[in-house]
Amino acid sequence: RRGEMAKSTQLIDNEVFRAYTAYAAIVLLKMMLMSLITAYFRITRKAFANPEDTASFGKGESAKKYLRTDTDVERVRRGHLNDLENIVPFVGIGLLYALSGPELSTALLHFRIFTGARILHTFAYLIPLPQPSRGLSWAVGYAVTFSMAYKVLKTAWLL
Repeated sequence: RRGEMAKSTQLIDNEVFRAYTAYAAIVLLKMMLMSLITAYFRITRKAFANPEDTASFGKGESAKKYLRTDTDVERVRRGHLNDLENIVPFVGIGLLYALSGPELSTALLHFRIFTGARILHTFAYLIPLPQPSRGLSWAVGYAVTFSMAYKVLKTAWLL
């Protein structure tokens, strides 16, 4: 029933909602993976932010040299921060969108484009790929979230 808000008892049978949960899980897991990649780069580059993290490398002055920034670690951290700034809004707006009664094909298009854009953005950040690949992948994902928000607001105002 297009244009109607889904009832909570229907969610498990709602194909759009199931698609949303799958794609939201994918991008959330990707975002969580960025934490592990950050840890990997910190350990392999021996670049830590907290004194207690350097304890295994010695004490005092010998450990202080590991309290430093590293360009590779910072690049991963910026990618992770960008995920937080984009995936969290997608999860919230995407949920409202899934409940707003969109056509399955349109919803899948939104979810798949966003997910692909965020995965491409991560590769563009970590490899790094030349610009405008990172900027375009960010813009595409952002536009998808705005498109879903527009649909949610349009549906809400028609009630």
